[in-house]
Amino acid sequence: MSSRFQAAVLVSAPCYPNAVAWSEENLVAVASGSLVTILNPAKPSGGGSRGVISILPSKPFSVGVVNARGMDFLSGCLLPIHVSRDARPCVRSISWSPAGLASNAGCLLAVCTTGGRVKLYRFPFCDFSAEWIEVMDISEMMYTYLSDINFGESQIISSKSLDVIESRDNADPECPNEPPVSSLKKERKRRRQNETNVAAKKPDNVKENNTWQIIPISVSEGKSLKMKECDVQLITAQQYASRNAMLTPLVVAWSPILRTSGCWVSIPHNSSSCCSILANGLKCGIISFWRIDSPECYSIINPKTPCKALNVGLLKAHDACITTICWALHGSEISEPQLLLATGSSNGRVKIWHVNIKQLLKSSETVHASFSLLREVITIDSAPVSVLSLTVPRQTPPNLLLAIGKGSGSFEVWTMNMPSHEFEIIGCYNAHDHIVTGLAWAFDGRCLYSCSQDNSIKAWILVGEALREIHIPSNTPGLKSYPDDSYVYDSCFGLAVSHGNLAIAVARRFDSDLLNPMYQERTQKAAVEFLWIGGQQLDTSSNLCSDIDFGSFPGFPEAELSWWENNILWSLSECENLSQLLNVWDIVAALLSFKQSIPNYVEHVLLKWLTSFFGSNVGICMTFLSKASKILPSLSSRRLHVINVITRHVVLKNDELNDSRKQQDLGRSNSAIEEQANAWKELQLCCENELRKRLVGLSFSAILSILSDVPTDLCDVGCGCPDESPQLEQWISLHEKIVEDDLKFLAEEVDEVKKREENFEYEEHCSFCSAIVSFESPEYAICSGVNSGNGVDQTHKLHRCSVSMQLCPTKYSWFCMCCQRRASKLAPLTLFMMPGYPSNFKSFFESSAFKKSFSPCCPLCGILLQRLQPEYLLSPSPV
Repeated sequence: MSSRFQAAVLVSAPCYPNAVAWSEENLVAVASGSLVTILNPAKPSGGGSRGVISILPSKPFSVGVVNARGMDFLSGCLLPIHVSRDARPCVRSISWSPAGLASNAGCLLAVCTTGGRVKLYRFPFCDFSAEWIEVMDISEMMYTYLSDINFGESQIISSKSLDVIESRDNADPECPNEPPVSSLKKERKRRRQNETNVAAKKPDNVKENNTWQIIPISVSEGKSLKMKECDVQLITAQQYASRNAMLTPLVVAWSPILRTSGCWVSIPHNSSSCCSILANGLKCGIISFWRIDSPECYSIINPKTPCKALNVGLLKAHDACITTICWALHGSEISEPQLLLATGSSNGRVKIWHVNIKQLLKSSETVHASFSLLREVITIDSAPVSVLSLTVPRQTPPNLLLAIGKGSGSFEVWTMNMPSHEFEIIGCYNAHDHIVTGLAWAFDGRCLYSCSQDNSIKAWILVGEALREIHIPSNTPGLKSYPDDSYVYDSCFGLAVSHGNLAIAVARRFDSDLLNPMYQERTQKAAVEFLWIGGQQLDTSSNLCSDIDFGSFPGFPEAELSWWENNILWSLSECENLSQLLNVWDIVAALLSFKQSIPNYVEHVLLKWLTSFFGSNVGICMTFLSKASKILPSLSSRRLHVINVITRHVVLKNDELNDSRKQQDLGRSNSAIEEQANAWKELQLCCENELRKRLVGLSFSAILSILSDVPTDLCDVGCGCPDESPQLEQWISLHEKIVEDDLKFLAEEVDEVKKREENFEYEEHCSFCSAIVSFESPEYAICSGVNSGNGVDQTHKLHRCSVSMQLCPTKYSWFCMCCQRRASKLAPLTLFMMPGYPSNFKSFFESSAFKKSFSPCCPLCGILLQRLQPEYLLSPSPV
């Protein structure tokens, strides 16, 4: 069993499979009882920095009343509804959306409860609260839609409505002959306590009450009922059970990000051209699909426009309950990919669907013509399907991999050839003794992790056409160590893999009989463990090709060091994929852990990564760093971002363990160590200057476009405003030695156009004292100050926008967790997609499909920006 490197205690225990989820912006959500706890894996147990979603009881929906005549009220189909009345609902399923759907460009969290509700929540980025903010109630929208179509029923028993039983004293004067009812007051009181009062003063009141109506009505009582106009219907028990099943969600799952236009990349930008589909699996076997678009403009203040959802499909997928849903996206970054959907049910059947993306996104009616069945998987046994894991590795030919977890404790693995749609089983594995609660593919489908309610976690690798069980790495890099308290666990309720596939999070429940009843049992119900899997073996070859001198790195198994090297290099190469948001937390955390004990190993891995940009003919040596700056113009912006982040947070990070590093560097002189540090600093500075030159060139191109055409309001959101030109020109004058001639000519062209215009004289003034502020640095500024009266000038230090280099407003601004810079405007999306330094900025800008799109990412780090939060509140840390 792997040793955990950190853990976080939970105050309530999970109850359902797949209880843990890992978001693209590096937040971990755990469904535990009536709470959803959101953690930052960088500091999971630090000082109360957690987010919380409290699930409160809500009134069920009103679908009609059941008549006791004919014993409908005692029908067997109503028994599950009677026994499922929980005082406080639990969280049944959670799912993170792709980044870019929240108003601050982050992720939305979908929560499905046993109370029949599916709600969306967002990060409280401006509320300074631990409680997450509810954005939308999907169940309310589903109820409204089903009510409009009368739940798909062609006929109803009665369109008449029922009112509260009234006494003779309060009878309607127009009905003087209405007989009295002896038990009227007791009946009225009982109905009020059970919240089954179906009184309504207007037709819309039923939707406002949101109550299920199960009222036994005898013949004698029926005579005493006074009919009024209301849309509560008298229905049969079968109708009531059917409507209940149509409004009972069991599982939710977000699709990958989808583009309605342009290139299929996952970098958020303030445009409604990207969306995601939320699949909601219902008890009746139907799946409802809801399209949620990204906001038109991202903001870190209270959103003015609410999030909108559109019902784009209803699919009758199974004849039994939908128990699990999984999406997968297959395709390249340029061409339109294929969207796949896997669904599992309680009868043990699994279906694979192909989704027509264009037809689904353009559909305005809830039809299922966008979904075509590729294959129905009939599993070996009929045990209910508990979890699914679907992936399409990037290989040739592409093969779909599907892992099916069962309630019997076994799981099956199937594969499908994508071009031919040939489907075959790899194997069925009786891996666990109880229900499988978690399955997750890692390392591009080469490794599978499973966990069960029997408190076991297992790892499997795909060797040829079969799975082989292997051990999870037991050695933990770094100095952190936790006591082995695995004996207090009694079950696992899900696992999730980190963004870089180097760590996993496991939700585990404590055995209450083994806890101290006074100090532990009351406050500690479960825990989330974080395990390193970066040293995972991915094939059966005993001799792994590596150029590591293991004699230089004692105290760590040679095989695991080799696999760590390969897996870290694989994760770094995955960061260059624009279909993924830049999130390097697990890579940085693993490298920092190794740096504490064997820093030479970290240098070896990073140098091998950098030399891969030159080709295989370049040797791995420190003298390479002095030449690395020459190839930076030929590198893509994403590569420059990754180099900048890794250099800043791994190589040049100052920590308390520098003494251990110096002890291991006794063989090198101080001058050699200082020369090496200076080489890394120079590399980081060159990366930032290269990115800054590209940003300045795009800004000048946008300014020329605005000055020559009709001005738009886009400059209020992103860079490219003519008022930015003084700062851009001054930056070029300060860096004249490293700026290319084409960029200088572009600046001169902007200056000539400005001279022909009027009112372009612009000076910056301090926000505190109105003194003139000169341009000395693109990151900060110091005003000229004012005389305080005693001969001392008071000056103020101000922050500059990392995008436009203008002064940031004092109220709020975007913040980068990586470089600690601020931004008041957003960088153009084209910057993050540049394959290298362009030969002509104007032609490149005019040909770009994203020239009017802006991304809420740091232009120098590529990390998603956010609002600066106090340390005692939760904040994502993608680095």
